[in-house]
Amino acid sequence: MGGPVGGGAVGLDVRPATADDPAALDRALTGVAAVINCAGPFASTAAPVIEAALRAGIPYLDVAAEVEANADTFAHFDGPARAAGVAVVPAMAFYGGLGDLLATAAMGDWTGADEAHIAYGLNSWHPTEGTRAAGRVSRDRRNGQRVRYTKGRLEYVRSELPTLEWNFPAPLGARDVIGEFTMADVITVPSHLAIPEVCTYMTTEAARDVVGPDTPTPAAVDEQGRSAQTFLVDVRVRAGDVERRAVAQGQDIYAVTAPLVVEAVDRILTGRSKALGVASAGALFDAADFLRALAPRVLVEVG
Repeated sequence: MGGPVGGGAVGLDVRPATADDPAALDRALTGVAAVINCAGPFASTAAPVIEAALRAGIPYLDVAAEVEANADTFAHFDGPARAAGVAVVPAMAFYGGLGDLLATAAMGDWTGADEAHIAYGLNSWHPTEGTRAAGRVSRDRRNGQRVRYTKGRLEYVRSELPTLEWNFPAPLGARDVIGEFTMADVITVPSHLAIPEVCTYMTTEAARDVVGPDTPTPAAVDEQGRSAQTFLVDVRVRAGDVERRAVAQGQDIYAVTAPLVVEAVDRILTGRSKALGVASAGALFDAADFLRALAPRVLVEVG
């Protein structure tokens, strides 16, 4: 049932619906321009909400960081989305969306590359309950294995995660990182860029935080509700002996997701996107222009 949102907001309705109730989802999406799915784990919610969006004929976007859920979206919904004439955009978030935009901007006029490396320089990672729930789903689905993207495909292995040193630009500098700490970028980047090797890395302190059972949830430290967490994303693409780079810096990975997905919705609804069907951020938008629009929340340097 719809009802006005509290706090004096006018013209907004609350329309509760569960992902396993198609009729309720259809009612919830009646008369809306687009749907942003923020309700993970997306292994359970993405497919039914996408199906409802296609029935309504409206764009669908989500903020999924789950590798397999994003792969499923590309595998199962591209044809139906094209037939419905709408865009479906998975992983339009800090993981998956931002890395893809940075890699696309770094590529410039290249149509392909040999490798893409996306290193996440987080000073900490206090996970939300949603992050923990999504992590449990992914671990259960992999049955003790881990996933990486190599030779143009996802590969499941049981080897230990490697640790190495990554030379981030200032102010981070050299940091120990976990190699093959695989995030949604391994789905979004090669979905439209001809890059057979895509690897993501995470600073060791952040990796320890996110799996630690006693790590607290994020706590706000400023008037915008952001946590004290800082990030530096260092993206490098290599073709032969030539390397290109893009770097993004900011505060609070969760606080960056909302500007990313809202900017994407605005661009789709105002005719500033390039494609229909299932597509990643880098395929849909002018990557360099999109990244500029994120300032001052995210500061980006390409080249």
